[in-house]
Amino acid sequence: MTIALMCLPYAGAGASLFRPWREQPDRAFQVTPIQLPGREERFIEDPYTSVGEAAAGCAERVTAAAQGRQFALFGHSFGAVIAYETARLLVADGAPLPQRLIVSGAAAPGVARPYLGVDGLSDDELVERVGALAGYDHEAFADPDLRELIVPALRADMAINETYRPGTVDPLPVPITVLRGMDDDLVTRMDAELWSGHTTAGYELLDMPGGHMYFAEDWQGLWAKLDVVLRDVARRLP
Repeated sequence: MTIALMCLPYAGAGASLFRPWREQPDRAFQVTPIQLPGREERFIEDPYTSVGEAAAGCAERVTAAAQGRQFALFGHSFGAVIAYETARLLVADGAPLPQRLIVSGAAAPGVARPYLGVDGLSDDELVERVGALAGYDHEAFADPDLRELIVPALRADMAINETYRPGTVDPLPVPITVLRGMDDDLVTRMDAELWSGHTTAGYELLDMPGGHMYFAEDWQGLWAKLDVVLRDVARRLP
C-alpha cells in the first residue's frame, strides 16, 4: 500500500518545494504538496496570520486531497508546527486521522520559538536574520524580483512562528516521527525529544546528517528515510 504524504513547507516556501518528490519511483509514499496562500498559484491570496487559521485551511485541503486514502503529514520547521496543529484539528473534528505525523527540524510545542521581532524588520533585515537563524540562504533571495514575491509570505509565517503558543491539550492518538539534523544549532536534541509527550501512539527521534536545513544538501537521504518510516506504517495497516 502507498501512503499519501501530505507535505507542508517551511516558512516562506511554496508547494513547488515538494514537487520533485513526486518523481521518486518505488517509494512507499505518494507526495501531495499542500499549498499555502500568498505564494505561487495562490499568490493573490493573503497569507495566514494565525496558527488557528492555518490549521483550519490545511485540514480542509488535507481532507480533500486524501480522498479516502491512508495518509501521513510531513512538515519542516514552521511546516511542522502547522502539521501538528492540523492533526490536532482533525482529532477535534472527528475527521480521518493521519497514520503518522512526521515533524522535521522543529522543537516540540511549548518550547519558545526564536524571536526576531518580525514587524520591526525591513525586508533586507528579515531575509538576513532568517538566513542566519536557519544557517541557509535560499538562492531565490539573491534575485530581487523573486525576493519581492517571497518576502510577504516569509514575514507572515515567521510572525506566526515566533508568537506560537499551543494550548493545553491531550496528546495526539497519532504516532510521531521526529527528524533532526545532528548539527542543528536552532533545534536542540532535548527540544526535539519533548515531542514524545505529545502522542499516546508511539514516538521516535531519527538523526539526520547536517544542520537545520539538512535535506537541502541531501534530498535523497531524506526520501530514503521517509521511505523506511512509511513502509513500516504501511505494513501495520489492516
